[in-house]
Amino acid sequence: MTAPLTYPALTPALAVNDCAAALDFYRRVFDAEERYRLIDPENGKIGHAEFTIGGQVLMIAEEYPAFNQSPTTLGGTAVKFSIMVADVDAAFARAVAAGAVEVYAPRDEFYGHRSASVRDPFGHVWMLQREIESVTPEEMQRRWDAMAKP
Repeated sequence: MTAPLTYPALTPALAVNDCAAALDFYRRVFDAEERYRLIDPENGKIGHAEFTIGGQVLMIAEEYPAFNQSPTTLGGTAVKFSIMVADVDAAFARAVAAGAVEVYAPRDEFYGHRSASVRDPFGHVWMLQREIESVTPEEMQRRWDAMAKP
């Protein structure tokens, strides 16, 4: 018998069109590990699934307009996911090769991270990051202020 699942205090839940393809994309691109999936007996779609990236739990489901809507239906998303990766350039290349669209290419940021961003084929935006320098909040503010000056 399988042990009951445990959950963190906060678990994001994504809505997509073609949940099986999304789970496969996240597995190939972000090394996601699927915990389980529940199949809707009426239409065969994935009504709920869970996966982890770097040990963090995410929920995912097909779009059911009465309960959730995908970024495709909404015309975009207001939420971004940030993933710490070992190699931003390689993760960015892997995501784009798998069908993600570049939001911005890898670059070193004022806050001490190498960062890139992609929109996955399902409309969700992912920031790929790696710390390259430990920067205090005060130093981040100083750098931001300097960038903002004309």
